[in-house]
Amino acid sequence: MKLGLGLYRHALTAENFRFARQCGCTHIVAHLVDYFKGGSHSAHDDQPTGGLDGWGVAGDPDQLWSLGYLQSVVAAAGNEGLKIAAIENFDPAFWYDVLLDGPRRDAQIENLKSLIRRIGQVGIPCVGYNFSLAGVAARITGPMARGYAIAVGVDGGSDQPIPNGMVWNMIYDQHAPAGYMSPTTSEQLWDRLSRFLSDILPVAEEAGVTLAAHPDDPPFAELRRTPRLVYQPAHYQRLLDANKSGRNQLEFCVGSIAEMTEGDVYDAVDHYSRANKIAYVHLRNVRGKIPSYRETFIDDGDVDIRRVLTILRRNKFDGVIIPDHTPQMSCDAPWHAGMAFALGYICAALQSLP
Repeated sequence: MKLGLGLYRHALTAENFRFARQCGCTHIVAHLVDYFKGGSHSAHDDQPTGGLDGWGVAGDPDQLWSLGYLQSVVAAAGNEGLKIAAIENFDPAFWYDVLLDGPRRDAQIENLKSLIRRIGQVGIPCVGYNFSLAGVAARITGPMARGYAIAVGVDGGSDQPIPNGMVWNMIYDQHAPAGYMSPTTSEQLWDRLSRFLSDILPVAEEAGVTLAAHPDDPPFAELRRTPRLVYQPAHYQRLLDANKSGRNQLEFCVGSIAEMTEGDVYDAVDHYSRANKIAYVHLRNVRGKIPSYRETFIDDGDVDIRRVLTILRRNKFDGVIIPDHTPQMSCDAPWHAGMAFALGYICAALQSLP
């Protein structure tokens, strides 16, 4: 198994790449979406939370990430001894009508195909995505972790409807008419996902790029009056069964699965790693389940992290593991200190495995 670090677009710097290497990382999972363009947020280095008015403004739907930009990201990481393991998340501006089944759907599918080809051309092997209308929403932030460290949690969901012009908690049309997103059923959303996979996976196969699906976070059955797809561990299997391509895999988020109300996190790790369907792993700890949970330090939650790693090792998983979130620590570099603690813990746990 390989140790990695997730970095947001603004944090893809030589300094942070060196920080990752100093913590023992060999890989980076890069977020190229700018989640911090407007909206309300906690610390700029920490994960975006924001209110129900959205994280901020999405990118330009007509300005895909260029080949040159992707090459520059790969080169910058390479200069510091790191590889880009994955790009995490499409910009909502690139595929809002794929999610919504709107009039620009077919054109946006063609753009995504072009983007997948570019990603493969620069040697990035994976793209993580979350096929969701509400996205990551209804979370709270406060001094909830050990020692009053700032962490993220959930106390119930939200049935506040999503305004027109917003999807995946970002605004793609600042001039959308007043009103709210049209109702969507669960089966309609599953159909949209299946069509997306059918359209994109043949191109991904040719490009040598794996599509890795993230489960819903927070994993409510419904959020902001929209259905969710993967809010129980077994739903991952339905996603895999929707398309048998070897490039249809999972962005396996241990924390999100532990928050789910059904199944067992260790059984899920065992099942999907034995099936060789995990592209890469998000590893964090939590206390509690939907509708109320708190993210914790990696050694202080309900999940036995070493047990998870033991299962992955037994099933010969050799992909990248990143701590996707961590509480912030009380110092001048809260996010870096929290990540250093999490990375050190994972590194030591990996070295202790038989």
